[in-house]
Amino acid sequence: MDHRHSLPHLIDLIVYPGFKSLEAVGPMSVFGYANVHLRARGQQDGYEVRITAAQKGLVKSDTLMALEATQSLAELREQGTGCTVIVVGSRHIEQVLDASSGLVQWLQAVAPQVARLIALCSGSFFLAEAGLLDGRRAATHWSVAGALAQRYPRVQVDADAIYVRDEIQDGDGGTGVRQLWTSAGVTAGIDLALAVVEQDFGHALALEVARDLVMYLKRPGGQSQFSVPLAAQSTRHSGVQAVQQWVLARLAEPVTLAQMAEQAAMSERHFRRIFQQETGQSPSAFMENARLEAAKQLLENQSRWPLKTVAAHVGLGSEQALRHLFVRKLGITPVAYRERFGD
Repeated sequence: MDHRHSLPHLIDLIVYPGFKSLEAVGPMSVFGYANVHLRARGQQDGYEVRITAAQKGLVKSDTLMALEATQSLAELREQGTGCTVIVVGSRHIEQVLDASSGLVQWLQAVAPQVARLIALCSGSFFLAEAGLLDGRRAATHWSVAGALAQRYPRVQVDADAIYVRDEIQDGDGGTGVRQLWTSAGVTAGIDLALAVVEQDFGHALALEVARDLVMYLKRPGGQSQFSVPLAAQSTRHSGVQAVQQWVLARLAEPVTLAQMAEQAAMSERHFRRIFQQETGQSPSAFMENARLEAAKQLLENQSRWPLKTVAAHVGLGSEQALRHLFVRKLGITPVAYRERFGD
């Protein structure tokens, strides 16, 4: 989106009872700091944020905090949305979703009028339920990535992405939405909001806001809160969970898809499909993420180990393979990672 768009950019933030407070306040803070820096440059505010809910009034979050909705969904539909609509997530998204058919219908109705439609964290379930993510890549909180993939098999769930921006051509998929954004969990909404500022007003302003928030403008790697062992514990399918634990105990060994399928007592094809449904990623991606996380821990805690030793302990054949994995997944080399995070 061109930052020369008429100002301010009008952002409608959609909340409901039990919404995640940080996912609302974090992006609002980003847009607020952006306004501060624009004023310091002698420019007008770049953003105006409006709070919307099914009914006007105070809406309680998942914490002691509440936000006041100044307009209802019905009013917003009648008068027109801003250029950006943001839907936040919930800790209990599937229960909230089942009780929020009105919001889903509202999204279906207003989507053709919205230039930039954003779902934060588990808020992606609302877009998926509305059919807006069919055939598209999407991010969500790692803990519900498997549930999103299973409930909406037409959505291409990226369990590791911090955020995903999908460009849509006019008329594509039956909507006029030009951009669909989805983010990973909680603080990833701040990453996404910084990317919005960068898109609207350029790199320099976004970097100034990131510095105010003491954050990376673009944090290295995927979901920093994504713990491979923790995710394995939360997998609901006992067979898949058993294979995950088996893999985590053998990271230094070469493990094939055939071996994993054998552990699950499934054919390779069936195992791959079930694993993808349950975890939101392929078996090979899980293995790769597990090796990456193990390597990160070794680099953080074993400062004297040569890189080839780290590579061997996580099942990568060489220092070069370790470097390739870090650069591809994190955007930095193992040496740079150790310098930044090592003991």
